[in-house]
Amino acid sequence: MIENSSQTVQEISDEKEIENSTVEKNISETQKEEDLSFEAKDIPSADSSSSRRSSDLDSAGFTQEDFASLLGKYDYNFKPGDLVKGTVFALEPKGAMIDIGAKTAAFMPMQEVSINRVEGLSDVLQPSESREFFIMSEENEDGQLALSIRRIEYQRAWERVRQLQKEDATIYSEVFATNRGGALVRVEGLRGFIPGSHISARKIKDDLEGEYLPLKFLEVDEERNRLVLSHRRALVEKKMNRLEVGEVVIGNVKGIKPYGAFIDIGGVSGLLHISEISHEHIETPHNVLNVNDQMKVMIIDLDSERGRISLSTKALEPEPGDMLTDPQKVFDKAEEMAAKYKQMLLEQTDENEEKVTALSESE
Repeated sequence: MIENSSQTVQEISDEKEIENSTVEKNISETQKEEDLSFEAKDIPSADSSSSRRSSDLDSAGFTQEDFASLLGKYDYNFKPGDLVKGTVFALEPKGAMIDIGAKTAAFMPMQEVSINRVEGLSDVLQPSESREFFIMSEENEDGQLALSIRRIEYQRAWERVRQLQKEDATIYSEVFATNRGGALVRVEGLRGFIPGSHISARKIKDDLEGEYLPLKFLEVDEERNRLVLSHRRALVEKKMNRLEVGEVVIGNVKGIKPYGAFIDIGGVSGLLHISEISHEHIETPHNVLNVNDQMKVMIIDLDSERGRISLSTKALEPEPGDMLTDPQKVFDKAEEMAAKYKQMLLEQTDENEEKVTALSESE
């Protein structure tokens, strides 16, 4: 009986020794695997032994199985496209390690730190800082997720410019480059393009670099990644706020086309259509006007939405055909004729209001 008891005690002792040896071997192999992974990636891992204080798991009150179960319980289901809260764990030369509550720290590449150009990660992030991140991809073979701040800023930038376009807002942006087609600016971090035909400036395009221009939105298309703006339209609107229909302004002929002439009136262009030059028929504007001619014109329409100003000299003619025979006479009496034109418009407005009133009373 005593012999059997001694044998049992010895067997139990041997089993414990084998068990301890197996555990030590497993732990040693696990540490080797972690070290190899660290050297291959050259990125510290959130579950690396070097990132934790030394502790005795046996005295922690639960087993390794319990610990693994807890990790599984609090491991979230992260999917590409999700937004997740995270804390900056470490800043590395090629990116940042982010703790998002997963088993392994997520990684954000340097190029994903901002929609704007930055010199380094510290320009945007600080250790222990918490913020929102965009999940770019599924876990890699090491169980690591790729994150981005740039994607969040990109989405919000498009939302912002769509709202600005909806409000028909005028923005100011610096020209950072020019090309044969126009000029390039940045709006909310997005690259925008100003076509040459929508640049109203007396400087040549090359001299616009570094200039802050007032701009209006022409096209906002996130799907095609197209952001097109107009400097001319912004200037026209600004000028329009100080102009009114029936006003006489002085301008210079800066271009002549078969359908009319473009008149520069204080930095913005208005169109003097061929039909608005004279009461008499005109074959071509070249028969009446020359480039660089200075002349008086009257504003007959202001289209702020399309950024267009319509002009007329026909309305200023004392007698039909004076623009062909004696244009100086037209310019001398321009203000007098404009006053009559305004009075005519006022009378037409009153007449229309009276018709509307009479019609509503008859109903």
